[in-house]
Amino acid sequence: MARIRVIGGNQLNGSIPISGAKNAALPLMIASLLTEEPLVLNNVPRLADVSQLEKILANHGVDIAVHGRRALDEDDRGQRMTFTAAEIVDTCAPYELVSTMRASFWVIGPLLARMGEARVSLPGGCGIGTRPVDFYLQGLRALGAEIDIDEGYVVARAPKGGLIGNTFRSPGISVGATHVIMMAATLARGTTTIENAAMEPEVTNLAECLNAMGARISGIGTRTLVIEGVERLHGTEFDVIPDRIEAGTFAMAVAMTGGNVLLKGARPEHFSAAIDILRQTGVHLEAEEDGLRVVRNGNGLVSIDANIDTFPGFPTDLQAQFMTLMTRASGVSHIKETIFENRFMHVAELARFGADIRVEGQTATVTGVPELRGAQVMATDLRASVSLVIAGLAASGETIVSRIYHLDRGFERLEEKLSACGANVERIGVGYPD
Repeated sequence: MARIRVIGGNQLNGSIPISGAKNAALPLMIASLLTEEPLVLNNVPRLADVSQLEKILANHGVDIAVHGRRALDEDDRGQRMTFTAAEIVDTCAPYELVSTMRASFWVIGPLLARMGEARVSLPGGCGIGTRPVDFYLQGLRALGAEIDIDEGYVVARAPKGGLIGNTFRSPGISVGATHVIMMAATLARGTTTIENAAMEPEVTNLAECLNAMGARISGIGTRTLVIEGVERLHGTEFDVIPDRIEAGTFAMAVAMTGGNVLLKGARPEHFSAAIDILRQTGVHLEAEEDGLRVVRNGNGLVSIDANIDTFPGFPTDLQAQFMTLMTRASGVSHIKETIFENRFMHVAELARFGADIRVEGQTATVTGVPELRGAQVMATDLRASVSLVIAGLAASGETIVSRIYHLDRGFERLEEKLSACGANVERIGVGYPD
């Protein structure tokens, strides 16, 4: 089993290219099911979740061609991939494929819209909370779908003549539900309005791609999306946005270790709440023409409170990384997690470094300590895994992070990027991602 070994104490200096966003690439890949014409995606990251979704789409009959370099360099723009769903050969997404990744459930929207039916296993993924699909199903029912649950599968059928546009107000803000309902509504008869929609950059990226494919979506980037259904969509070529979570993670790493790093390709407007918080801790961040520069040389860190919220708030996917940063800040910080009920599992592992963290309900109180000490730790989910690497970068001695298959789901060649900036980090054992 592969692990990551870190020897702490080195500052980070140099340039890190930011990969395409996993959370944008996955729904864009799924959108290929909406048309029989080729969808070409640029800047697709090389990740385990991307590879898994390739298998799921291939099961439905999507032909996939992969182009682009595999080596890491400053000009690497990720993979260029072509998805052609000329014929849907199977409308069932089986348990053995869907159970490992929650986003794979999103195929239900395009399959239902294009084929009039779908049988999709209830999803799996990281154990950070229940994350029910109720909102997804309520939205599809609002479009006229008949939904049943059969032995762990969601069975959906459109009415004769296809889905019907309607107004759906989501009971809560859900990125996944917004993706699914928006994709389904593009081929529905009439107009669909999604109220209380998610506003994340990944939702905007998908909506803009759908419009490039011939959809008619307005209100992009707001809480209300209006989709005028069309008879068919066509192929297009489209870029995956840079990964704001990866950019924020590397910003936290520089803040933790000290140094001067240009996050090449990062878009500050996609994680401005996190940038504002980091500036309050004493870190210098400045937008440049080709990215975001992060600098911390010599100055200590100041403890700051953070409330996790949906976009444009502080993202839950940076919560574990920020908590790690606060373990080395002077004073006491409070971090309130409002998105997932079980996303403090990394606390016990951070304690192995000597961190002082107390959890009460959905709030973690972090008291800064003078030093972190290297430890053997175990990743519990995707974002928690990288927080342990960040802790190791600033800890004295050696850190070994195991169960890094979580890490490979969402971070492209993390150790290579960190090593290029002076970190002493390496992957040991078998299991290097393709």
